Amino acid sequence: MNQPDPRRWRLLGLLAVAQFMLILDVTVVAIALPNIQSDLGLSRETLTWVVSAYTLMFGGLMLLGGRAADLFGSRRVVLTGLIVFTLASLVTGLANGPELLLGGRVAQGIGAAMLSPAALSVVTKTFDGDERNKALGIWSAMGGGGAAIGVLLGGLLTAGPGWQWVFYINLPIGLIVFILLLRLLPADRPSEEQGRLDVPGALLVTAGTGTAIYALINAGDRGWLSAATLGTLAGALVLYGVFAWVQRSVRSPLMDLRILTRRPVAVGTFMLLIATALMISMFFLGSFYLQHFKQYGALRTGLLFLPVAIAAIVGAHLAGQLVGRVGARPVAVAGFAITAIGVAVPAIWEGATEIVIGMTVGTVGLGAAFVAASTTTFAQIDHREAGLASGILSTFHEFGASLGVAVVSSVAAASLAGTVSTGFSSGFTFAAVTAAVAAVLALIVVPAFKPATGGVHVH
Repeated sequence: MNQPDPRRWRLLGLLAVAQFMLILDVTVVAIALPNIQSDLGLSRETLTWVVSAYTLMFGGLMLLGGRAADLFGSRRVVLTGLIVFTLASLVTGLANGPELLLGGRVAQGIGAAMLSPAALSVVTKTFDGDERNKALGIWSAMGGGGAAIGVLLGGLLTAGPGWQWVFYINLPIGLIVFILLLRLLPADRPSEEQGRLDVPGALLVTAGTGTAIYALINAGDRGWLSAATLGTLAGALVLYGVFAWVQRSVRSPLMDLRILTRRPVAVGTFMLLIATALMISMFFLGSFYLQHFKQYGALRTGLLFLPVAIAAIVGAHLAGQLVGRVGARPVAVAGFAITAIGVAVPAIWEGATEIVIGMTVGTVGLGAAFVAASTTTFAQIDHREAGLASGILSTFHEFGASLGVAVVSSVAAASLAGTVSTGFSSGFTFAAVTAAVAAVLALIVVPAFKPATGGVHVH
């Protein structure tokens, strides 16, 4: 029997740091967005794409990245993804206009989509049994911590050396991790399975989601029921339909769509999409309200987000303790209901204190909803399908971030443009209603069973 590599925990630490950077880059820009907008003179639509371009490419190409790791070897894909992400971060920080900024964000997303699933593949191959569960727990904690800490770090960097350092900070970390991984990453042989990368499938699902995001971003100006908005959304549905057809007809599909016909998987991934959309929406609205209308600096805004970050961890921890006892359904219902109550506070009462209290309470609920979503998804998944299920869950996570920012940006369009404050109330009201509807849906559609083991969201 082979002895486990004594350097395996060091390898896990490096891969977890790399994953931390990827997740950090979803939320770290939230505090920096007002400064980026004023420095580069960006429109509301362009500003929304600063978040969505990254999460769209990250989510849309994630399954392709996982497939590439199987076909070409995890080591090669991890190192390539890391260097692409790191160099793209430099380009994004150097941007002096919207073209280079968005181009850099797209490239960051491509690097992240290669790195994340390939790194997770290394982790699952390196550890066995109880050690694997511990390793995946550390991996999940780094992912969740990255999202929460991103808003605080974004405030510190924007207030200090400037918003460019939100991206520049990835350069020294990325290069150090790359050099160390060159020595530590084990050489692995590509899969002997004959197959091809389903590039058309990846492009179709990314184009479909990108088209939907474009429609939602512009709906605030064009009208939600205008021919342009409805026509663009119809175009997105057509692209999704073609994607489904391609998946059924190609020899090596990007994903087996039949897995989404299972109720726990469909319900779990949908809940995760909604929870992510709500969290990113709150961060987006809260950041702009505090900096635009309250004229708080980036540092003060980042510090005000600290209880919000802690709340996400507390909610997830409490849900992790409860879900094994009462099942995912009560946790999901309670999580979304608490979110609705929390977000209703800034929807009804205007003010910085109300915003922070509302987001903190709401994020406790979302932390619980994330656990319920992942537990539900993995409840009836065979260990041989765990990689596919993790990839699908992570894909829906990124798409949720993209869609959440797009919708709330349109709902609060006037306020983001700096003309009135009522748009923020409308944005939080929309989020509160969405959370309340999600709580009712969870009561109806989440399967009523207690999992034998808690699910792990290996984002």
